[in-house]
Amino acid sequence: MIPDLSRRGLLLGGAALAAPRGALAQPAAPRSGTLKISTLGLDTADPHRHTGSIAVQQAYVEGLTSIAADGSVEPFLAEAFETTHGGRVITLRLREGVRFHDGSAMTSAEVLANFERYRTRIRGGMLAEPMRQAEAVEAPDARTIVVRLKDPYAPFLHLCSEFWVVSPNSPGWDATITRPIGTGPFTFGTWVPNARFHAPAFEQYWQPGKPQLAAVEFDLRESGDPSLALRAGDLHIASVGRDRLTTLSRDPNIRIGKLKDIQWFFVAFNNRNPRAPFDDIRVRRAVAHALDKPGFMRFVAGTDGIVTNQMVIPGNANFDRALHEADPYARPDMDRARALLREAGVDPARIRVEMISWQNSYAQVAAQMVSRLGFQVNHVPLDDIGAQRRAGQYDWDLAVFSSGPRPDVFLRYVRLMSNGPNPVLWGGIQDAELDAMIRAAVAEPDQARRAALYNTAYRRVLERHYFVVLGHSQNLIAQRAEVQGWDPGFTWSPHWASGGIAQVSLGSRARG
Repeated sequence: MIPDLSRRGLLLGGAALAAPRGALAQPAAPRSGTLKISTLGLDTADPHRHTGSIAVQQAYVEGLTSIAADGSVEPFLAEAFETTHGGRVITLRLREGVRFHDGSAMTSAEVLANFERYRTRIRGGMLAEPMRQAEAVEAPDARTIVVRLKDPYAPFLHLCSEFWVVSPNSPGWDATITRPIGTGPFTFGTWVPNARFHAPAFEQYWQPGKPQLAAVEFDLRESGDPSLALRAGDLHIASVGRDRLTTLSRDPNIRIGKLKDIQWFFVAFNNRNPRAPFDDIRVRRAVAHALDKPGFMRFVAGTDGIVTNQMVIPGNANFDRALHEADPYARPDMDRARALLREAGVDPARIRVEMISWQNSYAQVAAQMVSRLGFQVNHVPLDDIGAQRRAGQYDWDLAVFSSGPRPDVFLRYVRLMSNGPNPVLWGGIQDAELDAMIRAAVAEPDQARRAALYNTAYRRVLERHYFVVLGHSQNLIAQRAEVQGWDPGFTWSPHWASGGIAQVSLGSRARG
């Protein structure tokens, strides 16, 4: 039996999500309307292999836990959980009555199969590193999972929000899943890569009376201005740029909100295969001095931009005020930059810099800042797939990217590890000592000591100049007035235990 909260730290979520037994017998209200969303893309149909496409996948798959709007962990498919034995044993009590989209029941056997697939068949996914920490995973009964860890692993329950449970009957289970059978409020419907994804409602969803919509449809196109479609009513919810904020704010049919976590921007060096002169730390320092962080963040976020040298912002438990205040690159210093180039014997006019990025305007700003040093900058903006492919070739010098909200700071640090998921955006760091420092942090159960260990690891990142953080901003989410029951969450996920698209309905279309 799982102990009581007052004695052992149990977190229960059944009361918040369960309905009275009588409610199960009541006829559900007719589902209606198709909610149309444009935020992020979908990079794979296999939920276990994703590298960041949570904005779509969590419509049809769900995690054992969930991240609430305030960033705390809350129960989801696991209605309760506890940590014992000094953080080495985690027990999860599964919710009763959950069904997969093929009608089969979710029990501990299916969840155990997901654990085994993560541990034995997935290389490089978001949870590959955490799953390697599990010595054993057991299913003592149909509703209980016990995870025994090699060492205490503080982020585990937060990361279970991205442990997406799919049926072992999903096509491609033994290799790459092509049509996931999940438990979410919507099913995996029609996917046209880089165009759209249509997900019909799941009639046997475990939360009574939900979803209220007949379907959701995601616009996966990377180009274009979603504000026009929002104003026309062709989209209901969309991520929008600040350059459209003034126009949208004047529209009485549009409301503007923000994700609770942040987007952070950085310039990465090629760390896997650096070519001269960028293998010289003095040249990396020169580039960092040339970057105008305040100017860059004003361009990105106006007066809301946050300038810092860290992967988190002030107020976060992992923020190091001393590191922030000691940032030598807080403001540009072109004289110092040029002096460092002279010291390194580098004539920038003779150097062609290969810079890659996604197709966005902020990367052009960074390119202009680097070119002020006299370098010949060949800036190549690419779409998402093209940028991932080119970054993985390591035939470039500088890369300008950003990274979005994550349920735990570990999911930022894991990208810096030698075998981390999608390391290409940070230049493919290979540093065994840094790996050990990060592992020491995640093994520390005490929050204050864990933050100190993370910051020790980050000091090594700063000393080696693997990348330069420019700053942070909150992503803007616009929604039409007829969208009822929606508020942006902590991450890009459209669906979590206490909110999201399962609770949304569409009212009458407003008129201007």
